[in-house]
Amino acid sequence: MSSPSSAHLDTALQTRTSRETILGRVPEIAAKIAEGASQRDLDRVLPFEAFRLIRQSGLTTLRIPENLGGPGGTVADLVEALCTLAAADSNVAHALRTHFNFTEALVLSPGTEKAGTYLPKILSGAIFGGASAELGTARPGDITATLLRHGDSYRLNGKKYYATGTAFADYAGFGAVDEEGNLRSVLLPVTREGIHILDDWDGMGQRLTASGGVDLVDVEVFEHEINKQVLDGLVGRHTSTLRQLHLAACCAGVVRNVLSDAQEYVRRQARTTRHSHAEKATDDHFVQQITGEIAASAFAIDALIAESARALDRSAEALTSKATNAEELVLESALTTAKTQVVISKLALKAAENLFEVGGGSTTSRKYNFDRHWRNIRTVLTHNPLLHKARVIGDYYLNETTTHLKEGRVF
Repeated sequence: MSSPSSAHLDTALQTRTSRETILGRVPEIAAKIAEGASQRDLDRVLPFEAFRLIRQSGLTTLRIPENLGGPGGTVADLVEALCTLAAADSNVAHALRTHFNFTEALVLSPGTEKAGTYLPKILSGAIFGGASAELGTARPGDITATLLRHGDSYRLNGKKYYATGTAFADYAGFGAVDEEGNLRSVLLPVTREGIHILDDWDGMGQRLTASGGVDLVDVEVFEHEINKQVLDGLVGRHTSTLRQLHLAACCAGVVRNVLSDAQEYVRRQARTTRHSHAEKATDDHFVQQITGEIAASAFAIDALIAESARALDRSAEALTSKATNAEELVLESALTTAKTQVVISKLALKAAENLFEVGGGSTTSRKYNFDRHWRNIRTVLTHNPLLHKARVIGDYYLNETTTHLKEGRVF
């Protein structure tokens, strides 16, 4: 698979673009991305053009504060933009997850060498991807990729999977173990010799997120590309919650798309149900009820997503200002997002299923590709065990247990 080159990075982005300008561009970008989205899914065509538009818009810089040269967008701004993109094509929104996670960590660690190195690159239009996970290990999270010294540098070897968005990225992070068995992370340009990004993701949904493998064959790694800094524990927990909310925002966008498809289908093509006395589908009480249920689900999901984003903004502000209640607010945001995920998982899947009730058998035609909505939602929801998430929430409310709420990572 071809990889982007740093030559395309837009130096014009180094001139600050305002928050208002960037957010104002999102609906227009989304409209362009929506064109042909269903056909891309059917034909399995990766959305490289979408990422060119996103780079040019400045959206990838949104969370960088004004005092660091960015537009100063909030988490709420970002999440709403992601919902809008996901309503156009959930693959595109999902594929930006690693980038915004990485950016958030830098923004909340502004005095570090890493932030000083990579924030300017983001402001120039660079997108970040990467992968740590590997297939075939005894347990999820086990790492077999190696980073071994080779003369004055190192060599990275291994195979990664679930490299979501890396095909569209300029830099990618990978986890590996060194000679002493210590876990290391490296951050490399994707054009580095020996990095082979594979188009082998075969999931039933989110087909175009480039979530497949990366072969790492004797990749040269220099000392300065090895991350020796450990994220502050609270910052790591905050970014973990953002990663979870990012997935929820993808589901929210899909449900918006479900509602839009239901409206368009009923108005243009649907027939009344056999038992209806209405003359056209828009007046059919059965169809009206189903459409109303989809609309109500979309409304509820959007409200929950927005509340979770506000909780993350409070968490980010507390971390930035080193507030004494930062721990409390980081925990609150994790709990809020977890509850949101448990609820919207049911609403989103049901909404995608209900789409087939507005028009009967005709809605299953491949030309409409309506099943992609359910496939995409179901695939996003496989990232984390929802039964475990609900149990952790219950344990907190019954016993005030915070163990898993504080660990981040999978939860």
